[in-house]
Amino acid sequence: MPRAWPGCERCNPTAFIPYGAQTHPADANAGIVVTTRERAAELSTDPRLAVQVVAYGHARTKPAHMPMAPATSVKRALERSGLTLDQIKTVKNHSPFIANDLHLAKALGLDANTFNNYGTSLVYGHPQAPTLARLLIEAIEETALKGGGYALVTGCAAGDSAAALIVKVG
Repeated sequence: MPRAWPGCERCNPTAFIPYGAQTHPADANAGIVVTTRERAAELSTDPRLAVQVVAYGHARTKPAHMPMAPATSVKRALERSGLTLDQIKTVKNHSPFIANDLHLAKALGLDANTFNNYGTSLVYGHPQAPTLARLLIEAIEETALKGGGYALVTGCAAGDSAAALIVKVG
């Protein structure tokens, strides 16, 4: 019979989920520093390039419909920002399943060939936080290559929820 997590004497061993069913703890970790414009310029390899957080959206959907949540979170972020999809230069979507990209495209009226230009987020592994952090960094880099503008990063999370973030690059 599986053991409870170390230090968790109250855990029910019959409800224990072993590591074999989870993303390995060493799969990834990520952090992004949000700071002042001045401090960012000091730390940057290109101080002329500024990245500004513009808006955030979060959404939940009904159980077992997780691929639907990112579209709603994007709509909320766009609403809060006052922007339209036409103003977004770069779109990144965490896509553990192709249904995620297809639903996002259909729900938002996007051409599925216009986002995730460098492939699926799964090349970074599946854990949510590091995956979206890497997608955000990739979105910033892609938007900078395009001359600046707005980038949108979204993705689902366990529990039928999703988040979206819009940043201004330039």
